[in-house]
Amino acid sequence: MSPIIAMIGKGKLLELTAEELSAQWELVRLPDLNTPIPGGTTMMLVLRDAWDPSIYLQAEAAARECGVVWMPAFASFGAGVVGPFVRPGRAGCSQCAESRRLMAAVDRQDLWKVHQALIENQDARQDEWGSETAFKQMAFLIKREVEQVLKGRPSSLEESIYRMDLRSLESSRHVILPDSTCGVCSITPDDSASAAEITLEPCMKIHENSYRCRSKEGLSGVLSKDYLDPRTGLLNNKLQDFETPFADVIVNLPILGGDEGTAGRTNSYAESEMTAILEGLERSCGMDPRGKRTTVYESYNNLDSALHPLHVGVHTNEQYAQPHFPFTAFHPDKKMNWVWGCSLQQKSPVLVPERLAYYSMGCGDGFVFETSNGCALGGSREEAIFHGMLEVLERDSFLMTWYARLPLPRIDPYSSKDKELNLMIDRMREEAGYDLYLYNATLEHGIPCIFTIIKKIDPNQAGMNLICAAGAHLDPVKAVKSAIAESIGMVKPLNKEFEKNKDKYAAMLNDSSLVQKMDDHGMLYGLPEAEERLDFLLKKEQPQQTFAEAFSGKRNHPDLTDDVRDLLQTFSELDLDVIVVDQTTPEIRRNDLHCVKVLIPGMLPMTFGHHLTRITGLERVLQVPKQLGYVNRSLTLEDLNPYPHPFP
Repeated sequence: MSPIIAMIGKGKLLELTAEELSAQWELVRLPDLNTPIPGGTTMMLVLRDAWDPSIYLQAEAAARECGVVWMPAFASFGAGVVGPFVRPGRAGCSQCAESRRLMAAVDRQDLWKVHQALIENQDARQDEWGSETAFKQMAFLIKREVEQVLKGRPSSLEESIYRMDLRSLESSRHVILPDSTCGVCSITPDDSASAAEITLEPCMKIHENSYRCRSKEGLSGVLSKDYLDPRTGLLNNKLQDFETPFADVIVNLPILGGDEGTAGRTNSYAESEMTAILEGLERSCGMDPRGKRTTVYESYNNLDSALHPLHVGVHTNEQYAQPHFPFTAFHPDKKMNWVWGCSLQQKSPVLVPERLAYYSMGCGDGFVFETSNGCALGGSREEAIFHGMLEVLERDSFLMTWYARLPLPRIDPYSSKDKELNLMIDRMREEAGYDLYLYNATLEHGIPCIFTIIKKIDPNQAGMNLICAAGAHLDPVKAVKSAIAESIGMVKPLNKEFEKNKDKYAAMLNDSSLVQKMDDHGMLYGLPEAEERLDFLLKKEQPQQTFAEAFSGKRNHPDLTDDVRDLLQTFSELDLDVIVVDQTTPEIRRNDLHCVKVLIPGMLPMTFGHHLTRITGLERVLQVPKQLGYVNRSLTLEDLNPYPHPFP
């Protein structure tokens, strides 16, 4: 029996496509989807000279009902779009393509408004650039895909579209990731206690000095192909900064309210690009629950196994009482959303407030501001957990140093005997004009943590006076390299911003309440007048430690999971739990990547905006300085540093 192709729509594109197909296949033409699809139909083509989002929603429903494959093609804002090829029942549909295409656009907010208006009015937007020549070319593309599929071969437009410039006829193919939030084809599993359980599995390192289980070479091609595309990508732009001393690559994560840049800063542009993409994917996973559907809406007092928010730090009563403060105090009888995590110490599921598990949830009627602190992405869940724990340690040691004004021992940065690190320090001095002050910020847990300050060598040089950073790693050299790359990688663009808005930052020096967002923290300490606030480090006179004196010899397991277990044992001895919330989305799971949020109750959470500091409930910040011998008594809240922290 000859295949039957149902052609739905009207206009020049449909006419020209019918001419191409009629010689080989039986065609049934329908003006719209109000007429039932004939029995025996093999394929549907929905073709318009205009952009009509409502008809594609109807087509999705009709195709599922009839069990037929289908493909859309249309013209919109000077572009012809062909695809994707949709198989009902599979992830990846026309609505995924619409959302990816619109989100990647610079004017995405306006396009979404037009899209919604067209659906509500069941209307179409005509395109003035459509021409017979352009539609003829699109008809050829459609014919080729139809031939492939009806001959039993895979279509090149499964999870892809062709985009053709209607003026130049230039065509390009773009990957369409199935959208985990799609209301048509996505099936999101319910969050559950059983699904949150974690059993640590072996995770062999790629080599003895690595703390990763997937090679960079094996990931690089996949990352760019699946995630970075200017027309349809989850990440839609890439910028290489050639002004910085190290290789700096920034990729853009488009969100409905704007753009969020994520950076990779290493010693090679290829590695920096891969790092930036991974950071962007991590950010996308951590914004809200897209890999599972939240199912628990209840008050703390009505739950049996739940993390009390006080154990991870909340704002003070005075903060909550401030006029226009964006958050309301936690109340154990107030209902809210909870997600399932896993306590690795107790080896059991535990409920975590959704606002603590996803960083962009910190607005509206929430009880705290939560950042991406503790979020990490890896080639295995164990790898992600390892790096998530290290990030919590890094931020905790930085804030502990700041709040308690710990006079940390200074380390000779050239004593590591690591040639690459020495060259990085030299390059920072010679090309950027900054010197490195390196401090041992290791706390009671004994896991290597560092605090860095890069400071202008020439005080008459324009730009920021100093920039602070931090690092934590079982290999302290890796922690220092990361902190240096992060600091000096930002210095040139930050210097431009600093010189442009110096008066604004000068006002913050006298009024800490003006420090409202992340960039303000670092910029404030670019002022020479702010340097005295770091005198507890910079003015401390004592012999410098060597790396060997500062850090005991590292244990080097071939299995990264053994490193995870070592960290867990250390935390267990200090009565510190480690809670992991799996943030993995289908978008990254397709490439066997994993994303988690790590919470270590008791450790200091990073916050941005001085008014959003979170210390209430965290007694550790008052006790650890005495345990380490920096002071002879426990601290009080009044003893803590009152100024905004300098984390950039």
